[in-house]
Amino acid sequence: MTKTDSVFLKHFSQILAGLVAFTFILIVGAYLAHNRFYNDQARGIGADRAAVAMERANALIKPVGALYAGEAGRIAMIAAEEAELKRLASMVAYGGTTDGAVIYDKLCVTCHKGGTGGAPLMTKAAWASRISKGEETLIAHAINGFKGDAGQMPARGGNPSLNDEQVTAAVQWMLANLN
Repeated sequence: MTKTDSVFLKHFSQILAGLVAFTFILIVGAYLAHNRFYNDQARGIGADRAAVAMERANALIKPVGALYAGEAGRIAMIAAEEAELKRLASMVAYGGTTDGAVIYDKLCVTCHKGGTGGAPLMTKAAWASRISKGEETLIAHAINGFKGDAGQMPARGGNPSLNDEQVTAAVQWMLANLN
């Protein structure tokens, strides 16, 4: 055996010993982390973490749609629609305020200040052709969205959590405050 062979074997043995030590450190670390998590759970410390993890897992595997058949399916569908309406009602924008100025300042100003997407500026001249269609039409366009020759109005100003009363209040405020 030559000197270079013995140097190679020495370095190779050192590398192997280092990899074995590193593997042992990883195994011990994983064992300690695993035991700490489950011991904390047994004492009630990690129960919240486990509940959050379970909730996330359930959200990931939740079915995307549902199949409703027959009378039982119709009842289930109605219950699901009512639950969704309640959920949506609880997520009303801006704390449910119907102050048109607040809604304008938080949402409408984004487009109507600079004319983004063909939005009319807050001047009587820019709104003249729209005002002639009537307030009810303007409110309907703001709620449902509208695409015209001059541009487009996204439904609810692009914020689906606005309710009809809030949209109406914002449109009425804008019409009352044109320059």
